[in-house]
Amino acid sequence: MNVCIVGGGKVGFYLAKTLLEHGHDPIVVEPNQEACQRLANSLDIPVIAGDGTSADVLETAGCGNCHSMIAVTGQDENNLVACQLAKQVFKCKRTIARVNNPKNASILKALGVDIAVSSTSNIVRILEREVETTAIRHLLNLAGGVASLIEISLPDNFRYHGRPLIDIPIPQDFNIVSITRGNDFVIPRGQTQLFSQDKLMCVTLDSAFHTIVKEWRLPNV
Repeated sequence: MNVCIVGGGKVGFYLAKTLLEHGHDPIVVEPNQEACQRLANSLDIPVIAGDGTSADVLETAGCGNCHSMIAVTGQDENNLVACQLAKQVFKCKRTIARVNNPKNASILKALGVDIAVSSTSNIVRILEREVETTAIRHLLNLAGGVASLIEISLPDNFRYHGRPLIDIPIPQDFNIVSITRGNDFVIPRGQTQLFSQDKLMCVTLDSAFHTIVKEWRLPNV
């Protein structure tokens, strides 16, 4: 998933690094030349030196090809403008803004930002749970947010179609609770087969979630 990050400070660096590790393709927009160089050298990702509140700069960054915009500068007003441009001009499906002053959260949402969040660690979780893949629907946070109850709709070209669970790679921290197949409800066992269009109810830690998306080749948004 292509993600545009406006702001290349500590927060932007952490987000870019985490998203990169999880298989996404971040691009960072940052006005400070030294910060740009540090990001490019450390993470080996595209970094654009410029103002993230400029439509021209965002166009150069390829914002129009990004699914999501995350604005994490130290100025709430700049985060708002970057998200508004991403949504209105470049048609990004999801905008997330870091809120430095919690009192501004409701204002940013009222002005069109999809998600305004003050906790940096929550930004990655929110982004990935809501837009990671068309095949996965997040249902419930568990264990204080480190685990989730999710529903997976297996695609028509599911790579393990007809294979029993015992022969399918499944991370240790990922558990299939039930399978819905048409009107049938199945409690899975090792020899239970998975088929395209099955709906799986699963409990997973975040780390295992990313492994499943990659290993099962679930369709990206």
